Amino acid sequence: MTKTLNIKKPAAAADTKPARKGVAKPAENVVDLEMSTGADSHMGLRLWLRMLTTTNLVQAELRKRLRNEFDTTLPRFDLMAQLERYPEGLKMTELSRRMMVTGGNVTGITDQLEKEGLVSRDNDPNDRRSISVCLTPAGRKAFDKMAIAHEQWVVEMFGGLSLDEKSRTHQRLGKLKQHLLDSLKD
Repeated sequence: MTKTLNIKKPAAAADTKPARKGVAKPAENVVDLEMSTGADSHMGLRLWLRMLTTTNLVQAELRKRLRNEFDTTLPRFDLMAQLERYPEGLKMTELSRRMMVTGGNVTGITDQLEKEGLVSRDNDPNDRRSISVCLTPAGRKAFDKMAIAHEQWVVEMFGGLSLDEKSRTHQRLGKLKQHLLDSLKD
């Protein structure tokens, strides 16, 4: 059974309560950030804000579903996804680089997953100072279930676009990505 994407529209002004100080507004109150730039704003800025808003909506929904269905977080899922691609394991420094987070963040997530028996750490036989992390059989089994659900959720969320629209968007974003890689080199 496929879950339907339930993104609520903001309530009428009379129904909304003022946000408490320090408390983030729920994802359903997200407004298109690109609209705040004004009609005469540069289209590049508007495109960037649309991409950011869309990414934030998808990411918030994935976080919610991972928490509700698997009692896990997106960073834990991401770490396990990296390890799934490398059955021989990855060094902690490589995990940190691939996830684009600090070593401390990777260490904290790895500590939790190790306590739950989902990953194991071993000394690197070629470098005694390095530690390699890999999924345990239980970790691989848990990740496989999450990965199947995650893929279905993403397919569902992008279901509002035809295959051709998805393909063209993918191609255009690839062109933009290559431009950025070429132009932003040190």
